[in-house]
Amino acid sequence: MTNAAGKRDNFDQAEFDHFRQFLQEACGIALGDNKQYLVSNRIRRLLEEYKLSSFSDLVRALKQNTNRRLKEQVIDVMTTNETFWFRDTYPFEYLRNQLLPQWMQAEHRAAGPIRIWSAACSSGQEPYSISMMVEEFRRQRMGALARPVQVVATDLSSIVLDQARRGEYDRLSVVRGLSSERQERYFDSPAENVWRVKPIIRDRIEFKAWNLLDSYAGLGKFDVVFCRNVLIYFNAELKQRILEKIHGALKPGGLLFLGSSEGLGGAAGRFEMVRCEPGILYRAR
Repeated sequence: MTNAAGKRDNFDQAEFDHFRQFLQEACGIALGDNKQYLVSNRIRRLLEEYKLSSFSDLVRALKQNTNRRLKEQVIDVMTTNETFWFRDTYPFEYLRNQLLPQWMQAEHRAAGPIRIWSAACSSGQEPYSISMMVEEFRRQRMGALARPVQVVATDLSSIVLDQARRGEYDRLSVVRGLSSERQERYFDSPAENVWRVKPIIRDRIEFKAWNLLDSYAGLGKFDVVFCRNVLIYFNAELKQRILEKIHGALKPGGLLFLGSSEGLGGAAGRFEMVRCEPGILYRAR
C-alpha cells in the first residue's frame, strides 16, 4: 500500500462520527460503530476522483456543503446495494398469478389504474421485473388489460436513477436472475455488451428521485408497494416512521412486500400478515 493510499484509508473516530451524522441526516442510514472498513472501501474511488488526499479532506468538503455533485456521489456509493432480476421470485410470481387476475376482474374495472410503487429501486431491476410480470400477464390474456398498470420507481440517488431510466445493462448484470427467454423477449442489444430494456417494458414505469424520509403526498395512492431490502439500513425509529408513511400511501387493503430478512417492527399493528408461499406479504388494516 502506498503512503497516499494509506492516508486515504485512515480516519479518526471524530471524522467517522461526522461522516455518520452526515449520512443519517441526508438519507436516514445509521452506520454502526464497526463500519469504518465499509466506508473506506466505498469512498476510496471518490477520493481519487476528486483528488482528495485524505478522508479528512472529504469530511471538510461535506461540512462546507458547496459541492452538490460530491454529496450526491457519497450518498450513491453508500446506499447502492447489490440487486438483480426477480429477487426471491415469489413476490413477482404472486403479482402475476394472484394479484393481477384479481384486480382485473369485472367488479374492479371502475377503480382506475392499478398503481405499483417500487421504493428504493436502485438501478432498476425491480421495477423492470414488475413490468415484465405485467407484460407476461397481458400476453396470457391475449394482449388485453382490463385496467392500465402504472409503476412508480423511486430512489434517493439521482445517479443510480439515471442508470435505471436508461435501462441499459452489461452482460454480467443481465444474466443475474434472467432466463435466456426473457433476455431475448424484453431486451435489445444495440452494441456489444449492451442490453437495453425494450420500450414495451420501460414505458409503463415512471422514475422519480425520492427520499423515503420525505412526505409521500406527491406520489399518490398505491395498490401494492415493494419496499425490499432497504429498511435494514435504518434504525428502529426511522423504520417505523417509514412503514407508517407507506401505510398512509396504500389504498384501503393495499399490500406491502418487504425483503425476506425484514419485518414490521413497531408498525406491526397497521398491517395483517398474508402468507403467499414460500414467502409473506402484508395487507394494510
